Amino acid sequence: MKTFFDGVFISKEHLEEAGIKYPIKLEYYKTSREENVQTKYGIEVVKTEYLDGNVKIETKEVRDVFANKEEQEKILTILRNNEVTPIGVEDVLNDLLHI
Repeated sequence: MKTFFDGVFISKEHLEEAGIKYPIKLEYYKTSREENVQTKYGIEVVKTEYLDGNVKIETKEVRDVFANKEEQEKILTILRNNEVTPIGVEDVLNDLLHI
């Protein structure tokens, strides 16, 4: 199951620092699935780039990394606040969760 958590546009300052002149939106999703009697929680990050009338979408899902919803939401909040993109989400999770 996939549920929308939150979304942000990357700040103009960060885009300018990287030399990017088009908007980029990040969306964060809570994911979960039932396995036997236990629910396993994960996340998905979607990056949408708006390039001169074209849209480019990149996505990354990381499954079964959280034991409960509270931990999942805490990590999603950190990812959102730091504007973590799909390409960096696994490294950030490794650092935060030491997995």
